[in-house]
Amino acid sequence: EVQMVESGGGLVQTGGSLKLSCTASEFTVGDADMTWVRQAPGKGPEWVSAINRGGSNVYYTNSVKGRFTISRDSAKNMLYLQMNSLKPEDTAVYYCNVLSNYFPWGQGTQVTVSS
Repeated sequence: EVQMVESGGGLVQTGGSLKLSCTASEFTVGDADMTWVRQAPGKGPEWVSAINRGGSNVYYTNSVKGRFTISRDSAKNMLYLQMNSLKPEDTAVYYCNVLSNYFPWGQGTQVTVSS
């Protein structure tokens, strides 16, 4: 069974940075379109970013454009989300998965941004 594994979250102050990492068992991250999704307390999931299989196209929701950068390292079977200029509104659990063809969701990684 494929397992998504997210890491890199933590507690930061407004304006700080975090780099999230994602990998998956029994699956090659570089072979698929990948996405980051987040869910804030009491709210539904929100799509954040995506990168296509070739890595030439990246997408971001408007609220994170200019602050977040999605990337991958195929050699390490890793997907990343570099988050800069963090805001309290970014506080959420962040999940990664295959875009539009999801495996079971992992535990996610908690990002908490204090004011």
